[in-house]
Amino acid sequence: LVKKCNETLDTKQKRAQFIGVLDIAGFEIFDYNGFEQLCINFTNEKLQQFFNHHMFVLEQEEYKKEGIVWAFIDFGMDLLACIELIERPMGILSILEEESMFPKATDQTFAEKLMTNHLGKSPPFQKPRPSKPGIPAGHFAIGHYAGVVTYNITGWLEKNKDPLNDTVIDQFKKGTNALIVEIFADHPGQSGPPPGSDDGKGGKGGGRGKKGAGFATVSSAYKEQLNNLIRTLCSTSPHFVRCIIPNELKQTGLIDAHLVMHQLTCNGVLEGIRICRKGFPNRMNYPDFKQRYLILAPAAMQAEPEGKVAAEKCMEAVALDPDLFRIGHTKIFFRAGVLGQMEEFRDERLSKIMTWVQSWCRGYLDRKEFKKAQLQRVALEVIQRNLRKYLKLRTWAWWKLWGKVKPLLNVSRVEDQIAKLEEKAQHATEALEKEEKLRKELEAMNNKLLAEKT
Repeated sequence: LVKKCNETLDTKQKRAQFIGVLDIAGFEIFDYNGFEQLCINFTNEKLQQFFNHHMFVLEQEEYKKEGIVWAFIDFGMDLLACIELIERPMGILSILEEESMFPKATDQTFAEKLMTNHLGKSPPFQKPRPSKPGIPAGHFAIGHYAGVVTYNITGWLEKNKDPLNDTVIDQFKKGTNALIVEIFADHPGQSGPPPGSDDGKGGKGGGRGKKGAGFATVSSAYKEQLNNLIRTLCSTSPHFVRCIIPNELKQTGLIDAHLVMHQLTCNGVLEGIRICRKGFPNRMNYPDFKQRYLILAPAAMQAEPEGKVAAEKCMEAVALDPDLFRIGHTKIFFRAGVLGQMEEFRDERLSKIMTWVQSWCRGYLDRKEFKKAQLQRVALEVIQRNLRKYLKLRTWAWWKLWGKVKPLLNVSRVEDQIAKLEEKAQHATEALEKEEKLRKELEAMNNKLLAEKT
């Protein structure tokens, strides 16, 4: 379903940004801790180191880079010693890989190498603590940031080799189930070219070379994947969500204050709050700041082409305490909560502007309606005035006389029109008689000419 959704939403365009969610298993401290717990806890160590570096080191380095006066604070959250114990050359994972290569290696030889190389030499590496009754004894302990964990290495070599027949892997890769093919596409220890090919050499020696060339341990693949994950995280702008276990009894409504405080301390949450209070956790680039808060001092900020000067003008206009912000080379920094105060200033200014716009619009519409009402009132006054004049004129004696005389005036006008029409008719008759007389004369002349011709 997820794959189908991704195919449907795919735009076939190159993506420069992405939003990802990384959810990992929390730190595990059980009565019996094996290879899986080491991998999970090491992943948490790496991610915690990334968190510490991002929150405490990079944060203070950015203050220095931006020219902000700041006294560097060492929060004592460096986990490098524990990380190097596990992943450095001749570290725990390196020795595990080395022992996995030796045919005669055993869990006992692996434990002896660990003790020889690290006990008393690496501070996080410690002797195992006594186990509870019925629980296999541990072989060594590691002081993680979340606490000391005792590990039992029984079966680690076999788990690290992850033995799986090459033929089985080939069958999985050639299968029709796309999910299975994708899972085993890069499986450690996958088979090489088939026997008889140029690369396989065809014989037993070729088979051993093929297996040796493709041999990879679980720990090596795990380290590579973890390093790729850290590289990806370093190229992003991360936000962190911390999950806190309220109690170890899995009971609702029960909070173990000591356990919660321990988690907040070892996870760096308390130190993160400390640096947020002392430092400037919120910052904005000058172009973004000018675009968003131009409304607070439009005239002063618009007149300044340089973003830094425009930001200074804006902060002068809002009259904030200078200790609540810092002006850097490319960014403006705010203490915790100040950016929210800036948003309140902006909302207040927007509210005033919107109130003014609304009042202007209402005034315009009301004036338009008032003008329309005035025109209607004038029209009504004209109608009323004419109606009053008509009612008054209707009872006037001279108006009554005019009403009686007017028909007579129309009769005399008709007689004049008839006389004019009769005169026109007489003129037309005379003209017709002249035309008839002329026509007869022309006919007589024509007959005379015809007679003379014959």
